[in-house]
Amino acid sequence: MIPLQQFRALARVSFARRLSTNVRPRVLVTGSLGQLGSTMVNTLRAKFGQENVVASDIKKPTLEQRSTGPYVYADVLNYRALEQIVVDYGIDWVVHFSAILSAAGERNPSLGLNVNINGFQNVLELAKNHKLRLLSPSTMGAFGPTTPKDMTPDLTIMRPNTIYGISKVHMELLGEYYCEKFGVDFRSLRYPGIISADSPPGGGTTDYAVDIFHAALKDNRYTCFLNADTRLPMAYIDDCITGTMQLLEAPAEALTQRTYNVHACAFSPAELAREICDQHSNDFAIDYVPDFRQSIADTWPRTMADLAARNDWGWNPVFGTSDIVRTMLDKLEPVYKPTSIAQPSLGASEVPSAAVGH
Repeated sequence: MIPLQQFRALARVSFARRLSTNVRPRVLVTGSLGQLGSTMVNTLRAKFGQENVVASDIKKPTLEQRSTGPYVYADVLNYRALEQIVVDYGIDWVVHFSAILSAAGERNPSLGLNVNINGFQNVLELAKNHKLRLLSPSTMGAFGPTTPKDMTPDLTIMRPNTIYGISKVHMELLGEYYCEKFGVDFRSLRYPGIISADSPPGGGTTDYAVDIFHAALKDNRYTCFLNADTRLPMAYIDDCITGTMQLLEAPAEALTQRTYNVHACAFSPAELAREICDQHSNDFAIDYVPDFRQSIADTWPRTMADLAARNDWGWNPVFGTSDIVRTMLDKLEPVYKPTSIAQPSLGASEVPSAAVGH
């Protein structure tokens, strides 16, 4: 008898071979102009072909974004419009990024509930009615103040006290219900704070971990909205996209669950500031003026256990804290020193449109 771990590895290899010879999937990405969306679209198009990946959002794309493949207007609150896209483009898989993040959700709870719950319900119904594979990311924000803080397991107490967290627990449970009841191929991974250099943060509680680099290069000083010792799980965008692709492509028989923790590294604002001092400027200064986001961060894990993701579909992040700091400084320094000669960096297809806050 083949050991379970070896069976999963063989299943992943077998699926990759089938994918290389079979018809490529046609993929719809919602929320494609924000945060992870644009990078995910570029990654999918590089693998499956430009015409096989349909980007969608409620915002106007740039000429560059429109020129790389199909783009459609798609309001996730309009089921019939989404269904027409699925039918017209022959969609097989959906990657659902449309969401209102943690801080933005607390500022506008009704919008957060509407987009995160009703929008997801529409996409889930589409997946059921049209037999689609659906990947909809969750978040460490799905955990709450009574959740164990260190090495938080996949299955544990989940009683979040934010609109974002509540809506993501709803998403996880409903997706798993539709998987068991109707056979929907639902998949999700709980993102940590995600860091990228290319666009402003998106309204989340971990936004400081992007803002701090801009401030360091511009003013050599930063005022942080979290306390110095607030340690949270983090990941660099490249690891996040790689992991998302791994889960999206994994064969169903390799999955032992439908929602997975993913963890790359963890740091506090003070730890990040020290690393910036080491790599950028010994004179870099940071002040701490916590706002309402501190109470959100206080409910989240410090670290997450992700053994199931590593065993089932190969999650294996490569960026640690020092790597993230070095990469962010290298990417952003030319922005603040336009006369300097920038070294070659990752192309637009390899980086995201924004950092993902939570």
